[in-house]
Amino acid sequence: MAVSLSPYFSPSTLLQSNFSANSSSTSPRFLFSLLSRHCRSGQSFEFSLRHRSQTAVVSAISGSPGIGSSSSVSEETMTNSLDSVKVVDLSGNEIPVSDLWKDRKAVVAFARHFGCVLCRKRADYLAAKKDAMDAAGVALVLIGPGSVDQARTFFEQTKFGGEVYADPNHSCYEALNFVSGVGTTFTPKAGLKIIQLYMEGYRQDWKLSMESDTVNRGGWRQGGIIVAGPGKTNISYIHRDKEAGDDPDIEEVLGACCR
Repeated sequence: MAVSLSPYFSPSTLLQSNFSANSSSTSPRFLFSLLSRHCRSGQSFEFSLRHRSQTAVVSAISGSPGIGSSSSVSEETMTNSLDSVKVVDLSGNEIPVSDLWKDRKAVVAFARHFGCVLCRKRADYLAAKKDAMDAAGVALVLIGPGSVDQARTFFEQTKFGGEVYADPNHSCYEALNFVSGVGTTFTPKAGLKIIQLYMEGYRQDWKLSMESDTVNRGGWRQGGIIVAGPGKTNISYIHRDKEAGDDPDIEEVLGACCR
């Protein structure tokens, strides 16, 4: 059974106001209630927007600024913490996360979790610039909190053009001090972006999203993007998502990694 948003996102409340972020329909309380009802049902989830003559317009969500190369990250505590963190590749091999950029420069994206629809968009948004990264000799990596099986499923579903690793202990996220909390997950901007992505054809994988470890530990923590290497302690750029779906401008990332 699909869940329709049309009773809540009606033309009078959304389309005439161009999805105003001030609408009660996009409040964190509303989004939490809607998603909670769906999660309990375990059924497929689709957005259905019905309208007469109006056209739905969703504004782009601007990202929060990261720390660029002009202010190189030199947080000794953070880099020391990362040095002891291990991630797991798709073959099940443990690798120190800093080895991913020890001998090369890499753009490393951190997903909220492997089922997240916003993270699937992040994967595509970065993979679309992989040619530029390849030309500059920069690797593209995505890390997600969860199991190797979840990482493999994500890789198979998205056909991601870079490398994918699992962080079963969520240690990268703690070391990088990524933000966490319900209030950073169910926000008006995140809700609008989810609607936009569903209209573009993206879908959440609810089976991955509802695995116990993701629900209990990973569902409320946000991710980010770093540019690191060569050198284990050389992190030249870091963007910490302020809320779900808070992607930085892609030109900012390219400026940090490839120019």
